[in-house]
This record gives sequence, structure tokens and C-alpha cells, in this order.
Amino acid sequence: MNVKTSLGRIVILVHDYDKAFAFYQQNFACTKIFDSMSPTGQRFLHIAFSQDDDIGVWFLKAEGPEQEAAVGKQTAGQPTLVIYTQKIEILFQHIQQNGVTLVGTLVSSETSKFFHCLDLYGNRLTVVELLT
Repeated sequence: MNVKTSLGRIVILVHDYDKAFAFYQQNFACTKIFDSMSPTGQRFLHIAFSQDDDIGVWFLKAEGPEQEAAVGKQTAGQPTLVIYTQKIEILFQHIQQNGVTLVGTLVSSETSKFFHCLDLYGNRLTVVELLT
């Protein structure tokens, strides 16, 4: 098969679009890359972690009991996102100062440094700096 594919968006269920965006903007400097309302009233809010707006997160507001119950639990405690940085110690300190829930501490290995934290809904985020 000779077909090119690429990742576009990861979907995260949220209770509140603006609170979700504020968390990711404040802690990871995310920007809005798309924010629109459909004719039926559904909001589409996409964010990016870098200038590359081809890849991002699409927030969808949970609707109904099944989706509401899944907020913060879409990956059953496994990482929802892996976020790369080039300055992990600075980001780790920033996250701590903002009161974000940490899962463990900053870990160093031969090839990387990483830590885990939770977003405002309990989604587990892995933050990594690859060492060269």
C-alpha cells in the first residue's frame, strides 16, 4: 500500500471548553488553532502545542451520561498525551508553581527526562525531554 497518512487531532472529552483551554494554555503555552460553532450549536475547539497546526488536540464537550463518565478516564489511567519539551526542568517547575497534580517526580534516564502530571480532568500527561 502506497498511501501517506498523518496524525491530525487527538480528541479529549471535556466538561468546559474554556476551562480546558485555559489549563493547557497556562501550563503548556498552547494556542487556539480553530474555534467555531456548527449550525447545530456544537463548538469545535482545536489547540496546538507548537506552530505546527497540523497536529493538535480537539476538545469535545461531553454529552450524556456515558460521555460525562468518560471525562478524564478515556485512557483508563494510561497517558492521554505525550508532550515533548527542550527545557523540562523549567517546565516541571512551572507546572509545580501552577499547582498541577504531579504523579511522581522528575525522572532521568540515559535517553530522556520525564514526568507525569494530570490535567484539570484527571487525564494523565507524560512530559518528556529527549536527550541527545
